[in-house]
Amino acid sequence: MSWATEFVELSKTKHDRNVFDCGEQALNTFIRTQAAKHMQAGISRIMVLPSAQPLLNQKFAICAFYSVAPTSIRRDTLPSPLAKKLPRYPVPVFLLAQLAVHKAFHGSGLGKISLIRALKYLWEVNQHMPAYAIVVDCLTNSAHSFYTKFGFQVLCEHNGCIRMFLPMKTVEQLFPS
Repeated sequence: MSWATEFVELSKTKHDRNVFDCGEQALNTFIRTQAAKHMQAGISRIMVLPSAQPLLNQKFAICAFYSVAPTSIRRDTLPSPLAKKLPRYPVPVFLLAQLAVHKAFHGSGLGKISLIRALKYLWEVNQHMPAYAIVVDCLTNSAHSFYTKFGFQVLCEHNGCIRMFLPMKTVEQLFPS
């Protein structure tokens, strides 16, 4: 199985969510049972990288996906040199809520590709609705290591996870106008 060239919005009729398996039960459950409901409720946007060819059921397998949503953080959770430049009320940020790659593609670089596409997508959204940073909640130590490699910094502990952030000023350097 090979992946298509572009991420597209999740479609219940076009994408086979049940065959997705990244090895993390929470992420598998999310894409299979919650993602479409979240989109329908207007909570988040889920983007999937479908397989290049349809399965026997004529749906496309999901090779990777990411989920994004708006949120905010308290100024005092940021490192003090950054915090002192911000207002005293909650600061708008984008939440990279989930990012997962099917087990069949682990080690292929698809995680990096997915992260870059997610950052680019959020950079484009930022042009219309600015946010201070992108935050991510790491479910595992390997997720923490992954995001650290790409410049994310520890922000705080949030709901039992390590919350990390990447300022939009850093993302801007990746995608100059």
